[in-house]
Amino acid sequence: MTIAKRSFDTLIIGAGGGGLRAALQLSQADARVAVVSKVFPTRSHTVAAQGGVNAALANVLPDNWHWHMFDTVKGSDYLGDQDAIEYMCRAAPRVVYELEHFGVPFSRLDTGRIYQRAFGGQSRDFGGDQAVRTCAAADRTGHAILHSLYQQNIRAKTHFFDEYFAVDLIRNQGGYFLGALVIDIASGEPLLIEAKTTILATGGVGQLFRTNTNALINTGDGMAMALRSGIPLQDMEFFQFHPTGIAGKGMLITEGARGEGGYLLNGDGERFMERYAPNAKDLASRDVVSRSIATEIREGRGAGPDKDYVLLKLDHLGADIVKKRLPGIRDTVMTFLHIDPAETPVPVYPTLHYTMGGIPTDRNGQVVVPLQQGAEEPVPGLYAVGECACVSVHGANRLGGNSLLDILVFGRAAANHVIDQLKEQRYHQQIPDDAAEPAMQRLARWDRQGQGESVSRLRQELAKTMEDHCSVFRNEDVLQEGRNKVLELRERLQDAYIDDHSQVFNTARIEAMELENLMDIGVATVTSALARRESRGAHSRIDYPDRDDQHWLRHSLFSLEGDKMDYKPVRMKPLTVESFPPKKRTY
Repeated sequence: MTIAKRSFDTLIIGAGGGGLRAALQLSQADARVAVVSKVFPTRSHTVAAQGGVNAALANVLPDNWHWHMFDTVKGSDYLGDQDAIEYMCRAAPRVVYELEHFGVPFSRLDTGRIYQRAFGGQSRDFGGDQAVRTCAAADRTGHAILHSLYQQNIRAKTHFFDEYFAVDLIRNQGGYFLGALVIDIASGEPLLIEAKTTILATGGVGQLFRTNTNALINTGDGMAMALRSGIPLQDMEFFQFHPTGIAGKGMLITEGARGEGGYLLNGDGERFMERYAPNAKDLASRDVVSRSIATEIREGRGAGPDKDYVLLKLDHLGADIVKKRLPGIRDTVMTFLHIDPAETPVPVYPTLHYTMGGIPTDRNGQVVVPLQQGAEEPVPGLYAVGECACVSVHGANRLGGNSLLDILVFGRAAANHVIDQLKEQRYHQQIPDDAAEPAMQRLARWDRQGQGESVSRLRQELAKTMEDHCSVFRNEDVLQEGRNKVLELRERLQDAYIDDHSQVFNTARIEAMELENLMDIGVATVTSALARRESRGAHSRIDYPDRDDQHWLRHSLFSLEGDKMDYKPVRMKPLTVESFPPKKRTY
């Protein structure tokens, strides 16, 4: 079969904030850029980000990038790489001002400056009083950023392949990545896109869990493509549960609701966060608040007839503040719960939200693989940015407001590095005749119908297994049982089939390949969680309740071949300032 081919300087897979920020930088430098997205770009999951983007602008209270860096290192439970964290926090103000000039309609203070709100885990003066650092466009910040970046890319003549699905990466025998095989979802036609450099920007893998805040498209496609290419995934045991999802449904209630002055109540009407975080209270770090809510419910102090949630109280703020600062949240609550948060407390419970782990990269966005004695080498031609990547600036727990900052800073950094690479590499490398064969075989496998188990049923089983066995609290027996179940599901997938009645616009075939991606990442997650015998950040082991810096201050690496675990050191040395040594993490 002859496969159609297109050639570009750079291929970007994923059209969220990270992919579009990289694309814009490259297109403005006159590179030929292709962006492949399985949905229309403005439906990428960045559009759902609500609360804001962190930057030490000091528009409301005094602030300093060094304080921001301290909070990020502390929030990461000291697993974040301090050179990358310094780079991100120092770049933050410039990145936000760039957004302003791209047309992002930030909310404004009376002075005309960009509005900033309080967010969890953020302080002034290295752990002192609450900082006000998160730049917001009401509670639709991601929406504002994504639409502005897309419009700027249209202006810069970036080439978009909308509603195309990336099947697998293409490389030569020397290990150089040369692009990807993609499929037009509407027609089913494959297309080989060759590129001098490839950037993965495919987002997280929230669909691995049954109850989550993520879009249905978040199936970890870029991570799984990297795994199949022999690249290990880093720190996959660390998944963030957002403390305030709508109970029983999972839709996100932004941390900005507490930043505006909202607070949590248990079934007894008590502000229970004072017990767990006496200083920060409801604005403690997300892992702390999530565990506190789970503990209150487990100990019988939940609210509601079944005592299975807590309440987020916003009605004391007044209708004007709720309508002005939290309009999207009010609409969501009224739509799904038929109550007005300006009048009635909202039932909430922790819900799976963010993937801290991912494809290991350096601060230039280059994908790196470990060598001996802690050294690393870049993978030629391959970059990763955003939630699919692990720089690692989030370590074991991400601070709210740092995810939008991550995609913007490292999307821009990766693009700048690619621009330098393109100056050195004027011509495309030769693609071997059989380079696309493994990807074509993967595609052909899902042409069969009606033989074996249902893909949709296996996906439901996987999501329930992960939620039951790898959630907020974990222990050896439950994780081991979960790993056995996920391995069994991966085996059963070999005999799965596509439901005939759902074969419309190839979506059933896409869903089957997405499930393949989810299965491999599910194994990576539960294997990594079982191996890490300590509690750190979002990874909370009941059987190992303490953080163990002596043995576990290191990044985990999961390789698909043999489901093998390996480790590498955390980069504790910043670029220009003194490092922050690990100490007890309290709020």
